[in-house]
Amino acid sequence: MSRPGTTLLAVVVAVLAAIGLASVYTVDMTQQALVLQFGKPVAVVSAPGLHTKLPFVQDVVYLPKQLLALDAPAEEVIAADKKRMVVDAFARYRVVNPLLFYQSLTNEQTAEVRLTPLLSSNVRRVLGSQDLSAVLSVKRAALMRDITRNMNADATGFGVRVVDVRIRRADLPEQNSEAIYKRMQKERERQAAQFRAEGRETEQRIKARADREVTVLLAEARREADILRGQGDAEKTKILGAAYGQDPKFFAFYRAMQAYREAFAHGNTTLVLSPTSPFFRYFEHQPGSAATQK
Repeated sequence: MSRPGTTLLAVVVAVLAAIGLASVYTVDMTQQALVLQFGKPVAVVSAPGLHTKLPFVQDVVYLPKQLLALDAPAEEVIAADKKRMVVDAFARYRVVNPLLFYQSLTNEQTAEVRLTPLLSSNVRRVLGSQDLSAVLSVKRAALMRDITRNMNADATGFGVRVVDVRIRRADLPEQNSEAIYKRMQKERERQAAQFRAEGRETEQRIKARADREVTVLLAEARREADILRGQGDAEKTKILGAAYGQDPKFFAFYRAMQAYREAFAHGNTTLVLSPTSPFFRYFEHQPGSAATQK
């Protein structure tokens, strides 16, 4: 084959390949396709796989099939009881009518711009009709269902269906939270002061009872000691009396020895007495003394 013929064949093959590639498209499981002919929708394809179209005449726009996220900015809502709260809500929606979605919103970015005000307005309207206590209670789930139903009613012409709406956070405004925090702090300080006062009162009561018990125990101990001491003195007197009756001379000698011991106990005692004093009578009559030898 000549060179011009080879070139022509290559061009024909390339054109046929381009036409073939332009005639097919693939739809993923997470997508749905909208076929446009000269910019006008002509078919909706939801089944995943390989599909055909007219080359160079029809185009394909892919739209998501999975759940899409819609986040509303946090904003202040006034409840029915005039209490303010900052609500941060979000929604999840799905494209259920690709043709209507493309005609009304075109793409996800436009959908977010159009649906976010609907979410915010319905959150304000539903939550604003309830007290703050209802929003913070188990009733919140029913309120979320009301917001979801209202959003679906408002978004009927957009080809989407809102699956769920949730509140990520519902707090009091910062100034209210600060005031409540200070009030809680003062309440805790008041309770702490009360507990300390009650503790001091209990402490004083325990100490007073302990002091009273100590006083009673000491008094009883002293009384028992006095009784025992008296009994001991009586027994001592009885024994000494019996000893004196048996041997008066020995008893007198014993008493004198006690007197000597007490008089000279410190070792530096000085006594000025007459040599003939009865205090020294046992010194004068010791065995071997001059008086005894006479």
